[in-house]
Amino acid sequence: MIKAILIDDEQDAIESLAWEIKMFCKDIKIIDSFTDPEEAISAINYLKPDCVFLDIEMPRIDGFQLLSNLNYRDFDLVITTAYDNYALKAFKENAVDYLLKPIDTEDLIKVAKKIKKNKLNKQLGFSLQNLIHPTEKKTKKIAIPLSGKTVFLNVADVNYCKSDGSYTTIFLLNNQKYLFSKKIKDVHELFNSDIIIRVHQSYLVNINHIKEYVKNEGYYLILENNISIPVSKPNRAYILDAMKNI
Repeated sequence: MIKAILIDDEQDAIESLAWEIKMFCKDIKIIDSFTDPEEAISAINYLKPDCVFLDIEMPRIDGFQLLSNLNYRDFDLVITTAYDNYALKAFKENAVDYLLKPIDTEDLIKVAKKIKKNKLNKQLGFSLQNLIHPTEKKTKKIAIPLSGKTVFLNVADVNYCKSDGSYTTIFLLNNQKYLFSKKIKDVHELFNSDIIIRVHQSYLVNINHIKEYVKNEGYYLILENNISIPVSKPNRAYILDAMKNI
């Protein structure tokens, strides 16, 4: 029997995936599920699952940061995501399995068969080690499709991003900006870099360009160009931890 843990910040997504697994993957036993990534880290280290189904984009701690904080990594990783674009390149290159939401039953069955085979061959966790060693690969450039063209941006040149509903504006260090027709959650996935962090429901920042972290009458960041960025309560402690890895 394959022991599995499900991690997603949306409970509905967990329940949907759990139903699919119970209906069509009899070799997989769900031993726990989490919407809180910090609780998930402790559970993975303690329960030592055979596989983890992980939503890569979550508030406070995203999927890559969760993986880098694990002590136990001998499990097969299955990324679950609604974003079918460049963010998946890292997974493809390292042979990490992923499932696009809404999850297709046939794709899920194929992944389950692969995990079963890896367990029998004692190869659980092999692709995960390729993905996180060295610690998260930093994408040098990202592709931003705009009207009639694609703009390639250096991640290091990004200062911060601001959300406006279904649109996100990317602000560069040279004061250029690009309006991207994607939600900020999707843009965060696109960066696929541990230097771009979520600090607020509406903001991403490049940690290399943070000058000050202010905790007076509300929490906020001051960037090197003196732009002020608010910090939401769930992200306050996480920001200091993220900057330790610069």
